[in-house]
Amino acid sequence: MATRSNSQAFCCQSAPSNQDRSVDAGKLRMKDAKRDETNSDLSKTEQLDTSIDLSPTSAAPSVEAVTASVASSSLKGSGPSVRSQSVHPLDPLSPTEIAVAVATVRAAGATPELRDGMRFFEVVLQEPEKNVIALADAFFFPPYQPTVIFSKGKGGAIVPLQLPPRQAKLVVYNKNTNETSVWLVELTQVHAAARGGHHRGKVLSRNVIPDVQPPMDAEEYAQCEAVVKSYGPFVEAMRKRGIEDMDLVMVDPWCVGYYGEEDSPSRRLARPLFFCRTESDCPMENGYARPVEGVRVLVDVRNMEVLEFEDREFVPLPPPDPLRNYTCAATRGGVDRADIKPLVISQPEGPSFRVNGYAVEWQKWNFRVGFTPREGLVIHTVAYHDGSRGRRSVAHRLSFVEMVVPYGDPHDPHYQKNAFDAGEDGLGKNAHSLKRGCDCLGYIKYFDAHFTSFLGGVETIENCVCMHEEDHGILWKHQDWRTGLTEVRRSRRLTLSFFCTVANYEYGFFWHFYQDGKIEAEVKLTGILSLGALKAGESRKYGTVIAPGLYAPTHQHFFVARMDMAIDSKPGEPTNQVVEVNVKVEDPGPDNAHNNAFYAEETLLRSEMQAQRDCNALTARHWIVRNTRVVNRTGQLVGYKLVPGSNCLPFAGPDAMYLRRAAFLKHNFWVTQYNKNELYPGGEFPNQNPRIGEGLPTWTKMDRRLEEADVVLWYIFGTTHIPRLEDWPVMPVEHIGFTLVPHGFFNCSPAIDLPPSTPVADETAKDVVLTKQGSQSTSGLHLAVTSKL
Repeated sequence: MATRSNSQAFCCQSAPSNQDRSVDAGKLRMKDAKRDETNSDLSKTEQLDTSIDLSPTSAAPSVEAVTASVASSSLKGSGPSVRSQSVHPLDPLSPTEIAVAVATVRAAGATPELRDGMRFFEVVLQEPEKNVIALADAFFFPPYQPTVIFSKGKGGAIVPLQLPPRQAKLVVYNKNTNETSVWLVELTQVHAAARGGHHRGKVLSRNVIPDVQPPMDAEEYAQCEAVVKSYGPFVEAMRKRGIEDMDLVMVDPWCVGYYGEEDSPSRRLARPLFFCRTESDCPMENGYARPVEGVRVLVDVRNMEVLEFEDREFVPLPPPDPLRNYTCAATRGGVDRADIKPLVISQPEGPSFRVNGYAVEWQKWNFRVGFTPREGLVIHTVAYHDGSRGRRSVAHRLSFVEMVVPYGDPHDPHYQKNAFDAGEDGLGKNAHSLKRGCDCLGYIKYFDAHFTSFLGGVETIENCVCMHEEDHGILWKHQDWRTGLTEVRRSRRLTLSFFCTVANYEYGFFWHFYQDGKIEAEVKLTGILSLGALKAGESRKYGTVIAPGLYAPTHQHFFVARMDMAIDSKPGEPTNQVVEVNVKVEDPGPDNAHNNAFYAEETLLRSEMQAQRDCNALTARHWIVRNTRVVNRTGQLVGYKLVPGSNCLPFAGPDAMYLRRAAFLKHNFWVTQYNKNELYPGGEFPNQNPRIGEGLPTWTKMDRRLEEADVVLWYIFGTTHIPRLEDWPVMPVEHIGFTLVPHGFFNCSPAIDLPPSTPVADETAKDVVLTKQGSQSTSGLHLAVTSKL
């Protein structure tokens, strides 16, 4: 359904402000080279024989165990040798590591035929156990103790304790055998190639997964389009509809889903949708404005051949819509607005965040940035530095793990449009290369993303993740009406985001961190509607007529956020619980004589089956994750609450076929006990999945206890899209999301210590400048709206 995003994608034509700055790519490459050299040195270090076992096959020690060992060990000798690790256990795989992992798996192929048939869909970091991460954060990486040093007897050499080798997980499809396998590779040695080093990995495991199909790849989509466009009966069907130039035809392959045994994963299948552009010399023409209907094609993607073809019904092509294009006015015969004045964001003292590799610190927040080809942006080890209480954990891992887009028209082909955009395509693999002045404004830090290609090469999306600060209006304000004195503070937030294209739609995924301790998850939906064609005089109640002969079916967009919470707890510590809060109206009686009383009623979710819940605006329902062993100054358990935004449930009957694979959509909120293998709500392989209720519905049947556990929240939020004419030709952004808000986590507002906000007026009164004064911990951020009078 999706094609790989082009890093040179069309961007708005206005030049970025000279105030915009980004991290120099050359410096980053120098840092990467230096990191590789350090890895080379560390890999040559002699392994120390101690009582602490950090091998991959053993459980990592607790931080307390390491501390005790350090205290009891001798540090005599020639003095400490300080060599901190340079690659954090949660850093995404580097291009070199990806190449080593692929080469290791390919070399393990038993025969040339097996090796030649390998196709690589995912090469991603196998994230280590939580206690290994805790050890790394406590002793190996600043701002914490950077290394743990042991002595090897009296006068012996002192060497640093090393973390376990990093591991890569690979999803490999063999085109020759139709076999899907999951490999685990230990990256034993990854030396700097620039120093003449060598690379070596070791296969730890290989598991063949029966009865599954991995996601589709952009290379397969391109090949599928070429196969269909060269198929004789299809060419004849296009001629029947007045299409002579096959270069105008667009073939969008969609995964077939699962509607019966004919869709079994014993074959690798795609069922494309077809569109036709009007102009051959306009690469940005909106080809989705002319859907080709009545033609049904089934493609064997493994062998790249058409299995089924049927010209079912002649539906005339919609006439070219003069409003179909969305490029600048000169290319579409329109007139662009001329009254927009420049808006410049500048931070003359630089940003308030600090970045060390993938580690980020900002306004008492600290976390690590990750990225996977399936989820896209991942936020690791989120914590807040709370004064004398030190670093307090909030979450271990935050990400968007799946999205489902079901359509509400029962006619062919729309009833089969039920895309699992993460599990069938990959949100990260379809991400954009972001542009300053278009996607992001201000002082920006970019993160690149590295993936494997279909054939096992390494691909890089530059500037894939954008991080910057934003002014967010008033944070708090009060004016004393007696004295007229006012205190006001402006809000600032740190935003991390990426955008991806999945066929006709674009999705922006955002995580916002606020100075008052809030975390907001937001999805921005834009792009082009997936349309259908109508016969003359035909109308359908399942959509909106957009133009003559053209209509947009109703549909829904569902997103799944997975939140591995860790409220004030050490990694993996089973000390969290979840309560549901509903507001109740007090019954009439002596305690409610004025009939105005209401209160919040809490219910502890004791097990996974009980924790399958839905939103309820009538009771202001929300959920609080609490630490069962930490209290605030009033004796209440500290916690964070999940506040829902707008939401919905599927508008589908209980026997809807897509709900076989997406049974997790039946509830908005789930809680599970942490299991490292439970990452995706519909299971790891939703493509052509014949199994009913795989993933969350199956896992929660174990009904594991949640009163005091290491808990994972799964929040499913959706929007129902009844298309409007104003959504055409390209849809203005629609916002949807939720918020994590501290609830008794702090003893008072954590934003009380922000410095005052001071208005500054321009001398000529021609410019209005709102300025937040900087302090030792906060750099100035200026928003200037400039106009010439």
